Amino acid sequence: MNMATESDMSSWTDLLHSSTKILEQAAPSAQFPPLQRNLDQLEALSKKLKSKTLRAEAPSQSIAATRLLAREGLNAEQLARDLKSFELKTTFEDVFPAEATSVEEYLQQVHEMAMVSAIQEAQKDNLKSFNDCMMKVMKEDWQKEKCDFLQSLSRISTLPRTNISDSSAGATRPGQIVSLISSPQISSGPSSMGLAPLANKPVLEKKASVYAEVVKNLNSARERGLPFKPATAFKGAYESLGLGTSGGKSVNMQKIWHLLQTLMGEDIAVQRNVSRKMSLVIGARRHLEWGHEKYIMDTIQSHPVQAALGGVVGNLQRIRAFLRIRLRDYGVLDFDAGDSRRQPPVDTTWQQIYFCLRTGFYEEAIQVARSSRVSNQFASQLTEWISTGGMVSAETAAVASEECDKMLRMGDRVGRAAYDKKKLLLYAIVSGSRRHIDRLLRDLPTLFNTIEDFLWFKLSAVRDCPGGSSSVVLNEGLVPYSLDDLQNYLNKFEPSYYTKNGKDPLVYPYVLLLSIQLLPTVLYLSKEMGVEGYNVDATHISIVLADHGVLSEGAGAGQKLGVMDAFAEASSIIRQYGLVYLRSGDLSTVLEYYAQAAAAVGGGQLSWTGKGNIDQQWQRNLMLKQLLTELLLRDGGIYLLLGPRGAGEEGELSRFMTDVKARQQFLLEASCQCQDAGLYDRVILLLLLTFSFFSLCFRGLYKNNGNLYKLHHGQVGLFGVLPTGSIEIQKRIGAFSLALDTINKCLSEAICALARGRLDGESRTAGLIQSGNEILETYKYYPEVSFQEREHVMEQQTVLRQLEAILSIHKLARVGHYLDALREVTKLPFLPLDPRAPDTTPDVFQNLSSHVQACVPDLLKVALSSLDYVTDTDGSLRALRTKIANFLANNLNRNWPRDLYEKVARTL
Repeated sequence: MNMATESDMSSWTDLLHSSTKILEQAAPSAQFPPLQRNLDQLEALSKKLKSKTLRAEAPSQSIAATRLLAREGLNAEQLARDLKSFELKTTFEDVFPAEATSVEEYLQQVHEMAMVSAIQEAQKDNLKSFNDCMMKVMKEDWQKEKCDFLQSLSRISTLPRTNISDSSAGATRPGQIVSLISSPQISSGPSSMGLAPLANKPVLEKKASVYAEVVKNLNSARERGLPFKPATAFKGAYESLGLGTSGGKSVNMQKIWHLLQTLMGEDIAVQRNVSRKMSLVIGARRHLEWGHEKYIMDTIQSHPVQAALGGVVGNLQRIRAFLRIRLRDYGVLDFDAGDSRRQPPVDTTWQQIYFCLRTGFYEEAIQVARSSRVSNQFASQLTEWISTGGMVSAETAAVASEECDKMLRMGDRVGRAAYDKKKLLLYAIVSGSRRHIDRLLRDLPTLFNTIEDFLWFKLSAVRDCPGGSSSVVLNEGLVPYSLDDLQNYLNKFEPSYYTKNGKDPLVYPYVLLLSIQLLPTVLYLSKEMGVEGYNVDATHISIVLADHGVLSEGAGAGQKLGVMDAFAEASSIIRQYGLVYLRSGDLSTVLEYYAQAAAAVGGGQLSWTGKGNIDQQWQRNLMLKQLLTELLLRDGGIYLLLGPRGAGEEGELSRFMTDVKARQQFLLEASCQCQDAGLYDRVILLLLLTFSFFSLCFRGLYKNNGNLYKLHHGQVGLFGVLPTGSIEIQKRIGAFSLALDTINKCLSEAICALARGRLDGESRTAGLIQSGNEILETYKYYPEVSFQEREHVMEQQTVLRQLEAILSIHKLARVGHYLDALREVTKLPFLPLDPRAPDTTPDVFQNLSSHVQACVPDLLKVALSSLDYVTDTDGSLRALRTKIANFLANNLNRNWPRDLYEKVARTL
């Protein structure tokens, strides 16, 4: 065996030597490059090849196994089927070990199995109960979500629905004025929202209710010239709802209302030596300082032992107590050091100055700066920065900028405390240099822990640059940091970056307000249609901004909107919100929001007193007339604006138009607009008395008029059915000729409808004639009527009587009195149809009113039809036919109907 092994080893050695020689002699080939493998690699490759061979041999092995089973008399397929149906059954020994032969061990096994089974059953029951509970909660939440969603669609679902049938009538034609109904039975008083308890309403309706009350108070104060702080009032209204809890969100609406309050300067005295834009910047900064003061007090209350505030409650003592907590790891602070010889205390001068400014304690900041040797030179610069609202002189800015350069060149030395950077921040604020601020934020990106600290620093460094920061260059080429620079930087990030993908939705509008982007804030919030009702808040925020007249200052960077564009945007938002109440029929609330929409275009508070510029005042008056006209022509609008006596002194119109002539002119324009819209088929009930009617009543001229009594007591039936709202308006301002013209036009259309077989024509004609007679009766006793107006009234009265005569002929023919109808036709003085009269000039027809001309073709048809039922005994009927034929021939330019020509041809 050993000899065989030695021979094998020698053969292997010879083989190795020969292969080595061959390898050395072989020249390298480009086609077959040399490969070198060690034993481990060869072993791995061989195993890999073997595995491939085994996979290829698997079917042959299976065949061999089947042959072996068949040789032994076994069926492989039968075995495979039996294995599939094979079942293992447990025996006693499988459940209870054979070793457990005693009773005690048996009982222990049974006990353990019972406990395990009970636990498993309890787990199943708990899981089932949990799933049932979650399903129940989910269904309840889903029902609540559906209710909230439906209420958010209707906005104010509990308002009275008084005009449902009218609102569902469909869209109006272009140029039409919507809904010209007037009815005192529809209440135009306070909304029913104020009647229901607020606790039973959703958040959106609660907001709408309390905000609407503030808007009414605001309008009342502006009309009387009384002081009113709208942001403060809205903030108080919101707080009264008890919705201040943020629910884990960093910004809520209460915080935004406080920001608006400080932005508008309603809670602080505004500096007089700064521009309006800088006053907004200072207001935003003051809000952040107020928030930091709350943060300091919360920190002190959370760490009372470390704060060591004691009984002293001064502002500087609070700052030092806060620093004891903030710098507790740095050692003894300078204001707590009793003996400085033992260990040098930590100098907190710049910390104290910075946090005094950050918290709004300006006097304490100056006090600390003057009392310390290291900040004595900075005290004068700080005083100037505070007194000028940040607008320091160019020399002061240059000195502060030079100090910033020194500190930036020094860099962070080893062992230098991080809080020394507060000195750099303070000098950068005073310098207001864009270069230093950008470099500071670039080199020290972790300098600010919160966005509030970051924005406060930026707002403190902002300078007022009317033409942009690039157009203003301070000494030594310093470019100041402007508000546009801040806005451009913040707008680089998407809204989702600030709101954390919607988890904190009010952070983005909060940042927009802090950066004085007022209009973008309103536009963003107005798009939020959730159950929180942020769109409702947006409307009233725009009211506050428009009332203070600051919208032109806060259009936002990159916005190319003009002054009027910004005000028009806010006005449109306010008006659209008022339409919600208009659809509900709450006209008094609509009027308040419409007044604010017009005031927004006019520049806010100044528009109420007429002190705004001429262009804005003109815009305000124009929009006010448009909105009041729209409201006047709605259900109950006449009663609301003109009052029960109709002249306007007791109505809401006198609030906006104190002059009687101005009110009359407005009503005249409204009636013309109504008439031009072509809404003559819209019949209404006359439920209000004009001033002239009351005068007649007092004179006793209508003492026994039952219809007048019904009118005075708000009942239906003075004129029966009246044509349009324009007639009522025209009567109230003494435009009798225009009102009669409207009556005649409607009467002419009603007669034509009656001739064509319309069933409602007769009832309409009766009401229209009665209305015309009442207008003429009122005209007799009206004191102020011009001579030209009297002539127009007489012309319209003649037209009315001509239409009455035509109507009587139609009625006679309808009841079969054809001979009487023909007699009345021959008696018509305005048509040449009398057989016994000579022929007249052919221009008689052209001299008639267009309303009468429209009724002539149907009148001639009736006359020709009546001739067929009457016997001609004396030739007069043939003469009448000739007269009708000659009349048509003399007026061929009239383009008579074809069937009229055919009827004349048959009768001849």
